[in-house]
Amino acid sequence: MKIPYINLKKQYALEKKKLLKIIDKTFASGNWVGGDEVTTFEKNISNACNVKYCVALNSGTDALTLSLHLLGVKRGDEVITPPNSFVASAATIIHLGAKPVFVDIKDDQNIDENKIENQITKKTKAIMPVHLTGRMCNMDKILKISKKFKIPIVEDCAQSILSKYKNKFSGTWGDVGCFSAHPLKNLNAMGDSGYVTTNNKSLYLKIKNLRSHGMEENRNDISDFGHVSRMDNIQAAILNFRLKNLKQIIKQRRNNVNLYLENLDRKKIFFPKEKFDEFNTYHTFVIQVEEREKLIKYLADNGVGTAIHYPIPIHLQKASKFLGYKKNDFPIAEKQSKKILTLPINQFLRKEEINFICKLINKFYK
Repeated sequence: MKIPYINLKKQYALEKKKLLKIIDKTFASGNWVGGDEVTTFEKNISNACNVKYCVALNSGTDALTLSLHLLGVKRGDEVITPPNSFVASAATIIHLGAKPVFVDIKDDQNIDENKIENQITKKTKAIMPVHLTGRMCNMDKILKISKKFKIPIVEDCAQSILSKYKNKFSGTWGDVGCFSAHPLKNLNAMGDSGYVTTNNKSLYLKIKNLRSHGMEENRNDISDFGHVSRMDNIQAAILNFRLKNLKQIIKQRRNNVNLYLENLDRKKIFFPKEKFDEFNTYHTFVIQVEEREKLIKYLADNGVGTAIHYPIPIHLQKASKFLGYKKNDFPIAEKQSKKILTLPINQFLRKEEINFICKLINKFYK
């Protein structure tokens, strides 16, 4: 049995007939940069996430960059964030000349909200919690800290579209939510794409302006020196189509997780239980295990693909040397980085495939 970690080929095969019609119609319209599909996508996301505004962009990375910039983060400032995210989270801070101030994490891989306050200084200009794996951070406590110190929140929601904490959607707790629609995400484009959500009209208008060279109503009126951060009309059309199926995709991924948890020997495998006030969308299904490298090889030898999100914490990357962090600065994140393993969770998995993976893992530990 061959079970890939992801299965974009399967997704395209199932959608091909409808997708090709959508692609042909969009190209035939002549609107390739900007267009009705982008506007429709922004309205669809606003409705889906129960938020006032959405701006479609070309990546989740640009969503973070523009948001931090417009909230005033600049050279010499600090932004609080966890060290175990994808590198883009910290990179956006560094590209603005600011410093990522890392805070260690909890057993569920999300930032430890109880350690944030101790890292706040006069230079702290934003808090960037990352909703990793589709599980949201404890946003009520982070929001209290934000209000106490008057520090804005930029939610990194790259992995958490439609995730909820205390019945409130990801991307609606902070000043702005930053999402990715990279092909590996639950709501995925066929290339790089991203978007921001906010209830702040001023931020919305500024991001909308900056994404397209700072142009106002036409190409000749420039209100600010902006960027090229637009979402292509074709990607918006694809996302509008796939957004219709997103709730079903999330439901299937949640069913897959339940099947894993019913069949895996939990004495040998740690997985943080979903709490009553969480709704996890499972962008990834990450377990924590001993002898990870041997298990990866054993699964691969039996046709099962896996991944690690992420094997090297950001503060220990070569690129981070100038920040002055060292080994053991964030012991929980570092310990987890040696144990975490991402199993296949995509919505195309069959029940017998998940059962097969569980039997292999249980056999390995016996």
